[in-house]
Amino acid sequence: MTPELEKFFETYRSLFRSEGWKLFTEELQGTLHTIDSIGATKDEQDLYFRKGQLAVIDKILSLENQIEVAFEQQEQDAESI
Repeated sequence: MTPELEKFFETYRSLFRSEGWKLFTEELQGTLHTIDSIGATKDEQDLYFRKGQLAVIDKILSLENQIEVAFEQQEQDAESI
């Protein structure tokens, strides 16, 4: 793995270990339950807006796992060389 990639992954790992990241993701989890309510949807436009919000929140909440999968893939690729 290149030094740049190692730094990339370590920077993300440092972020994920931080108290700020934990607080941020907890806040998103709480927001997720508020947004994910069809009963509170006013109209079709609001439905699409909520759908977009949910997609962004899901992307953020899955970021840690995505980075870990990418790291493991890089390690496997490096071992196969």
